[in-house]
Amino acid sequence: MSVGEARDLAAVLRQRLGAERGRWALRCLNKAAEAFQSEYHREALAQLRPVMDTEAADVAEVRELHGLILYRLRRWRAAARELEAFGALTRSCEQTPVLADCYRAMERWDKVEELWDELRRESPSAGLVAEGRIVAAGALADRGRLPDAVALLADGWRTPRNPQEFHLRRAYALADLYDRGGDQPAARRLFTWIERHSPGFADSTDRLADLSA
Repeated sequence: MSVGEARDLAAVLRQRLGAERGRWALRCLNKAAEAFQSEYHREALAQLRPVMDTEAADVAEVRELHGLILYRLRRWRAAARELEAFGALTRSCEQTPVLADCYRAMERWDKVEELWDELRRESPSAGLVAEGRIVAAGALADRGRLPDAVALLADGWRTPRNPQEFHLRRAYALADLYDRGGDQPAARRLFTWIERHSPGFADSTDRLADLSA
């Protein structure tokens, strides 16, 4: 989705910057979004930076994109600041899993748990809750709490008939934890299921080959 489809961002930018500068800012945002989607994260940041120096810096869509770019550049603290601002502006949980992953990278375990609790209570969508669960389980594993991490990811897990990407991501994370915990048969079953529905997902082909050797 290009920047501005969720609401009339062009109108917001015109109101903040005037007609000409508003059109310029929208072009910058769309170029930044395109670069981000193509995984040219430094180019995306360069395209967005001029807008960050204007009165539009605190527009929700600008904050969101800036935070996501910084996240991809592994600038965790700055990314968290932008995504916190986005959440405050929109009252949205849309980027909560990404924000939690920033805090996970900074070993702010209290914030990861707080955000997971918030996301679980809100239950905004199955996909967002699954992504938050993956991050929360990863944070437990980071602290050496592998059984707790497995329990969190396995809780309520059923292999769906027509999986979406978030199902595959959860299955991959759980298979990885099973493998790390020494339960190779369980890991093999999940990697086999992933391969059946999405051959070559992440490095599942290689992981399954290693487990079958």
